[in-house]
Amino acid sequence: MERHYKYQSEIPQYYNVTTKLIDEMVEKGLGDKVAIYYKDKTYTYAEMQRLINKVGNALKILGVHMEERVMLVMYDSPEAMASFYGVIKIGAIPVSVNYMYTMHDYRYLLNNSRARTLIADADFIEQIEGFKEKLLYLENTIIVGEKTRAYHISFHDIVDRCSDKLDVAYTTFEDAAFWNYTSGSTGVPKAAVHLQHDVFSCIDSYGKGILGVTQDDILFSASKFFFAYGLGNSFFYPLSVGASVVLLPDRPRPETIFSTINRYHPTIFFGVPTLYANMLEVKDAEKKCDFSSLRICTSAGEALPTEIFAEWEERFGLEILDGIGSTELLAIFISNRPGDIKPGSSGKLVPGYQAKIVNDKGNKVPVGEVGTLQVKGESTALYYYRHSEQTKTSMLGEWFNTGDRYYRDAGGYYYYRGRGDDMLKVGGIWVSPIEVEDALVSHSAVLEAAVVAKKDEHHLVKPKAYVVLRKGRHPSEKLTKDIQTFVKKSIAPYKYPRWIEFIKKLPKTTTGKIQRYKLREE
Repeated sequence: MERHYKYQSEIPQYYNVTTKLIDEMVEKGLGDKVAIYYKDKTYTYAEMQRLINKVGNALKILGVHMEERVMLVMYDSPEAMASFYGVIKIGAIPVSVNYMYTMHDYRYLLNNSRARTLIADADFIEQIEGFKEKLLYLENTIIVGEKTRAYHISFHDIVDRCSDKLDVAYTTFEDAAFWNYTSGSTGVPKAAVHLQHDVFSCIDSYGKGILGVTQDDILFSASKFFFAYGLGNSFFYPLSVGASVVLLPDRPRPETIFSTINRYHPTIFFGVPTLYANMLEVKDAEKKCDFSSLRICTSAGEALPTEIFAEWEERFGLEILDGIGSTELLAIFISNRPGDIKPGSSGKLVPGYQAKIVNDKGNKVPVGEVGTLQVKGESTALYYYRHSEQTKTSMLGEWFNTGDRYYRDAGGYYYYRGRGDDMLKVGGIWVSPIEVEDALVSHSAVLEAAVVAKKDEHHLVKPKAYVVLRKGRHPSEKLTKDIQTFVKKSIAPYKYPRWIEFIKKLPKTTTGKIQRYKLREE
């Protein structure tokens, strides 16, 4: 895929993400500025530079070479940031993966990536090594925390002994910098290969262009760095301007998020719709948590229901900037923005990106008509590693086929209408599961919902809903009928779910995307 970079004439021949985000910040006099707030400690830019250099030297001692993959299974932490950038600084490729995976997942990821070196927090090593005899390429296992095997290498034992001086590798802006595995919303995760240049496209377009991040900001992302949304929020945007970031190793439960905001007083908070919904479930949270420091809240991963937006604004006095991004594009490419929010929409195009909505034949559809969203931007991944067919069908020259169904209104706002493989045709008319789900969660008893296709006795497709109830509400035939009647009154009656199944939780990726394909398989 041929790529034309807007900043190509300004980029030096040798170019490395770590130099731009860490070394140059120290050279500019920000060495004593707090880069990370973590638990009871702070880490300055100079301290992080030294730790990054030590990690890079440790990896070189272990024989890690340029373009080698190094897998990271880590909490959001200073060690994780140092590992990510330490790998990049020596020209190798960090591959950050979900720490909530199973041993089957890790076997696939380690063998698929052919990573020879692994850096992992001790809490995850038992799952990772569940199939150790079937890990074909892994040689070095570095543990943050207590070692459990003699062959493990202690992170701090090896890193602390290394020099804090490290020359950057001779990488260029077209070299691979890191991989991100897709979240698996449609099946097997695929590694999207991102270049050194891609980071700064995201920083300029979304970090600066939409969020307006400055040196005075403190960023806090509930979403973790192992997927693209959290990676930009925590590792790219703050460091690009000399700002600070709060790193939270814990899982993002509402009480933990509230206490972290109270403690560090961030100015920008990044969440996902499910988390916002769960936070709104906490009684009198607006009275217990001080949100006065926040100037922006953002959401991604799944379309934000208008009800959540409205209740959040009413209770906390803050709007949520909903947007859509992807692992392949690395950042959010369509977003609402401060002073320009249309609830229910994903917003408008982010500067630096182009989009078109096409029909099944690849032709643009008129304004207001639903089609498949394709996006073009300089941060697009080069390809999927060892997934040539998916690369061919998704990376269409300069355009990326998102597989998402969207329409655009006359004002330039984009509206999500589900995945291409999630859309239902009821009575010959396309029905968006998102529209039905939005109607369902408007009911006072419903916390979350997912809608998929099911065939009736005539083998005709009709909507079926999987519903998670709010606390204190219990399944019953009466409640089922009440919800169905409510939906019929909220949207076109033919769209109502013919069946409702109450479940305890919906299958989701770690980014909060509902995995409807799992419900369809059931």
